[in-house]
Amino acid sequence: MNMPLALPADLPAENATLMFQEAAQAADVVAAQFARNRDTLAVLGAKLRTSPPPFVATCARGSSDHACTYAKYLLETQLGVVTASLSPSVGSVYAAPLRLRGALFIAISQSGKSPDLLRNAEAARAAGAHVVALVNAEDSPLAALADTVVPLCAGPERSVAATKSYLASLAAIAQLVAYWKDDAALLAALDALPGAMREAWSKDWSALADGLVDARNLFVLGRGLGLGAAQEAALKFKETCGLHAEAYSSAEVKHGPMALVGAGFPVLVFAQPDETGAGAVAVAAEFRARGAAVWVASAQAGDCQLPVAAAPHPALAPLLEVQSFYRAINALALRRGYNPDLPPHLNKVTETV
Repeated sequence: MNMPLALPADLPAENATLMFQEAAQAADVVAAQFARNRDTLAVLGAKLRTSPPPFVATCARGSSDHACTYAKYLLETQLGVVTASLSPSVGSVYAAPLRLRGALFIAISQSGKSPDLLRNAEAARAAGAHVVALVNAEDSPLAALADTVVPLCAGPERSVAATKSYLASLAAIAQLVAYWKDDAALLAALDALPGAMREAWSKDWSALADGLVDARNLFVLGRGLGLGAAQEAALKFKETCGLHAEAYSSAEVKHGPMALVGAGFPVLVFAQPDETGAGAVAVAAEFRARGAAVWVASAQAGDCQLPVAAAPHPALAPLLEVQSFYRAINALALRRGYNPDLPPHLNKVTETV
């Protein structure tokens, strides 16, 4: 068993961790956020339809950067606008000027005060980009320099592991895209999202925790809109459970990494209810045939299935899968002897240069 670095004397009960309590608030957070930001994003969406940016650049780190992965696929599939993640070090370390005139620059942060993120946002604005800040701290330096502020409305998040703020970031991205596209179906689906998230929180993923108590390594697979969910899950395995996990596209894993997958190797698969879903399920079946331990979050029938809440729109499925996952990873961390609120060596706010 991969033992924790420092075994706490008294671990909290499963539902007493800050991680559990904060993740459980996500549906209410998203509902309040949608109401708060409706007018702001309706105005921004109309502006973007009138004067479409040539491309979108995102900038973030950690869980917020996984939200940017979701933004890339949602913007490209729904609006056809090329979206790329801008490395913070390009501006903060290399001080390289970038050609961003007319672009939409989306910065995502909980604290809104990491120096590298601020320097890139300042540079983007100086270069002529429209800076949008998705930020939890409305009085932060990032909010102060943005052209448009989209509050995440997550409230205080005391667990080091981000949960409700990550889901709030995804929800804000979805609301932005819905108004930009002026998509009636997606807008209606957003109204139903908080209820679906409450259903997702009640789903039983205990099979995943049961199977990974003694694990040392695993792969987490997703594709397209689900890739960001896989990245977020892999990070949570590392920081809350001391479990080495790597995220891959269910297509990219076949280009080398799959050589590691043999008998007993654990694999978690997020299968989207869209054009990528069948391929993800097929990869899961291939790995299972090799004797791998496979868990699939999918609406399709099959062995080792993790139950998922029905998504009001396929593009919103990652929020529901991650919501169910958060409850499972909280339980797994405790079973492995870790307090998920206090990962070793980590701080809630990381200020990188």
